[in-house]
Amino acid sequence: MPGDQPTRHGRAASAQPVRERLYDRTVYLRSMTDSDTGGDAPADTGWFAGLAAADVATNAAASDADGAAGTDDTGTDAVHARIADGTADDPRPWPRLAVESGFAADEATYYDRLHEATVGATRASVRERERADDRQLIHAVRARDDCERVANELAERAAEWSGSLFDDVGVGIDGARAVAERQPSGESERRAVSLATRVADLADERDALTATIERVAPAVAPNLTEMAGPELAARLIALAGGLESLAKKPSGTVQVLGAEDALFAHLSGRAPSPKHGIIYTHEFVRGTPPADRGSAARALAGKLTLAARVDHYSGERRESIHADLRDRMETIRARSAAGGDGNE
Repeated sequence: MPGDQPTRHGRAASAQPVRERLYDRTVYLRSMTDSDTGGDAPADTGWFAGLAAADVATNAAASDADGAAGTDDTGTDAVHARIADGTADDPRPWPRLAVESGFAADEATYYDRLHEATVGATRASVRERERADDRQLIHAVRARDDCERVANELAERAAEWSGSLFDDVGVGIDGARAVAERQPSGESERRAVSLATRVADLADERDALTATIERVAPAVAPNLTEMAGPELAARLIALAGGLESLAKKPSGTVQVLGAEDALFAHLSGRAPSPKHGIIYTHEFVRGTPPADRGSAARALAGKLTLAARVDHYSGERRESIHADLRDRMETIRARSAAGGDGNE
């Protein structure tokens, strides 16, 4: 995770989706007007006004270099700005103007440099988006799951192997830790102990990733994390594909995130409609009597959706949505305690 303090709510510099920004750039390159060339650019020039061919080449090279998104090169920044932020109303004969201005020797060279400029700017935008804090949170929670899955699988293998070599071998990760502390006396024992050590290391990495998620999630999505807890908040963001995507989903979709298989089975007529997905792990759903879990899941999903939207668009904590959820859950549970049928 780059840096010690994540940004406020996990978005890249622009909240606009990469696909939409690429479309806007295409429109811009086709129809940029005189007033949008920036600075002291002469009339009837395009995105290349005031740029040297070397600037475009630098832009392309920087986009290939690791960590180049933060470059301070003026030419590269100018190319990125022209491609990313320019707008226009009417087209111009840009290839001819590029040749007349001396930017390119001929039309073929112009298109080569246009390709270099757009590819460089696109790579910079993708890199910027991937380095956003919500994307890093997604990587962390997925890596944690991978570490846990692999550690558990290898722990079974280590227990089976070590059990054939040592007495009183335990099972699971704790058993692997115990084996890792043994002193091997032969090649097979060395390999079994080494495997157990890898299991322990993976378990330690899983714990470290859990700590990272607990630290980063409140900075990425403060309301969502307070309402759902760091791990569930991270999983919802990961399942949705990002905080922005989660914020744009309807509450009914958020309610069944993680239950896609059951949902598709229902849509094909092979199963009833799922009442909840991963939000079942939340105490408000899991701790509610089965007859009222559907109501609890709907109420929770609605507030989680609002929390994600507040986090994405403002990043400020909003107490009202938390209080509303608590009041709603009290109503559902009071009705359940009174013998209600769970239907709304």
